Amino acid sequence: MATRRMLLRRGLALEYATLGWNVVGAPVLILSAVAAGSLALAGFGVDSLIEIVASAVVVWHLTGDEDSRREHWALRIIALAFVLLAIYIAAQSAITLLSRSHPGTSALGIAWLAATVVAMFALASGKRRTGVQLGNQVLQTEARVTVIDGCLAAGVLLGVVLNEAAGWWWADPLAALVLGVYAFLEARHAWAEASAD
Repeated sequence: MATRRMLLRRGLALEYATLGWNVVGAPVLILSAVAAGSLALAGFGVDSLIEIVASAVVVWHLTGDEDSRREHWALRIIALAFVLLAIYIAAQSAITLLSRSHPGTSALGIAWLAATVVAMFALASGKRRTGVQLGNQVLQTEARVTVIDGCLAAGVLLGVVLNEAAGWWWADPLAALVLGVYAFLEARHAWAEASAD
């Protein structure tokens, strides 16, 4: 069985990989979103920024003393980050749907989303296993956030592809709204875990 120190190193390596992926991905997605006028791509770009915050919080948690207050605050910060994402997406989706804004397409955005689906599921699996072996609730919660990130990448990818292939302009803001709902649900879950401590 892996030692605690090895598991902590593995958990940190997975978080650094997630950080690196999202540090590259956020500007790629946001630039693609601006070029295409895509709310779904913009929302997922903002989600990447939220994932950066979540990963940074887990790194802070894993590199500090084992302290229940540190775990409590880590879970609360993750929850608040997702609330902000949900509010942003709800407002932007409503504006886009009401104005009937028709987004363009982005081959770069589609390619990045497809790669993100694979990367996030692989990272989430490693985080979950490591979190369970460590008995670390923060790492396990962040693993669920990464699974949601992979699912959302798949949903946004579907919306963007439907917009491009079938001209369904409403699929893009609808995919963004789904992203917002999941962000809100994940925020509630993380907040409840922090409150249970």
